[in-house]
Amino acid sequence: MRVKIPYIEALRKQRHEGEDPAKKSSTPATPSDRDLSPKKMSESYHRVILPLARDPWLLDNYLNANGHIRLGTIFMDLDALSGVIAYKHTGESVTTVTAAVDRITINHPLKELCDLELSGQVTFTTGRSSMEISLQVAKAPEGATQVKKEDVLMTCAFTMVSLDPATKKPVNIAPLQVDTDEERRLFNLGENNSNAKKELSKTNLRKQTPNDQESDLIHAMWLKQLEYHDPNTSLRKPDDVVDMDSTKLNSSQIMQPQYRNRHNFMIFGGFLLKATFELAFCCAASFSHSRPSFLSLDPSTFDNPVPVGSVLYLTATVAYTDPPFVDIDSDSTISGGAEKSQYTKVQIRVDSKVRDIEHGQTKPTGQFNYTFLLEKDIKVMPRTYSEFMIWVDARRRVERVSAVMDEAELTRGGSKMGRDTKKRGVTE
Repeated sequence: MRVKIPYIEALRKQRHEGEDPAKKSSTPATPSDRDLSPKKMSESYHRVILPLARDPWLLDNYLNANGHIRLGTIFMDLDALSGVIAYKHTGESVTTVTAAVDRITINHPLKELCDLELSGQVTFTTGRSSMEISLQVAKAPEGATQVKKEDVLMTCAFTMVSLDPATKKPVNIAPLQVDTDEERRLFNLGENNSNAKKELSKTNLRKQTPNDQESDLIHAMWLKQLEYHDPNTSLRKPDDVVDMDSTKLNSSQIMQPQYRNRHNFMIFGGFLLKATFELAFCCAASFSHSRPSFLSLDPSTFDNPVPVGSVLYLTATVAYTDPPFVDIDSDSTISGGAEKSQYTKVQIRVDSKVRDIEHGQTKPTGQFNYTFLLEKDIKVMPRTYSEFMIWVDARRRVERVSAVMDEAELTRGGSKMGRDTKKRGVTE
């Protein structure tokens, strides 16, 4: 179970003790003499079977209007599973929270409703406070057989961080003991991912200006806008080019205790994944006037906790389309985005913030980046400097994720040219 006690009991206990669960203490609660000896990957392994084909009432909770699996609900389960796995590695003396979702990728769409197996383990940690947890969702195998590669629906990686329950400060956890070649491969992938995130933080657009190539692209888009509005030319903005500011969708909702985490007074990360994914899906559908197919959740972060009773505000924006409005050709020249394509990959950025009702304080809680496939030729055009930065940030992410997927494909012995995203997307 995600929670240990009924909310009413937790609320009564909090009121009786008069403690604010969000308030930090100066006295650590984590034992200083706890065991931090290396642990095997297999010690944290955990699997759960969802008997969707055998239990129609359970299936009822996982279906969308078209009779397909509702991915947002699966995302909730994956976040809950990552918490179970994290605590198997750290023990119960720490508080473990979701810090980031590094990726969720569709491998093979389901062709039929079936029982699903959710499984995973800790695959990278150096003994500091964070750990990477790799998970997969697959068609549940029969008997004691192993999951087949073609039966894997999706793979994903979560970054979890362990904190002292009282001080809310990061605490060290047990490092990993790597024994087999496969475990070494998984560990190295996690290490490379961790190092890449550190390097990326150095080039964040809040710290550095766009590079020369990105500046040229911004200038080209600005010139194209001038052309569209020049009364002395016949060129006008095509119908398949949409202004970024017109793509935004917003939502707000009060956070209820039914979606709290195991610590009772904060919302668990899986609910935020579900809420942001479904708003992103609606944004992509509104933008294209078609049914988008989900391809991946790209690196996304959880910045601040969301308290029970607060108000959550979400804003979804079409941040980037591929093929883009303008791009760099192979000969390093700027192209005007005239290329027509049957398919368009669209990245939706969802920004979240939370407001305290009593005090009116607002904090950012995370940024979530979803990529969908559209069977349509359509492009987004930024117009303001802030929108240009959103576009550049999304473009960087698209290039980075593509490079990571190519590398992972090659390490598995496949070909980076063998991935057919047009066939691998799934709807909401």
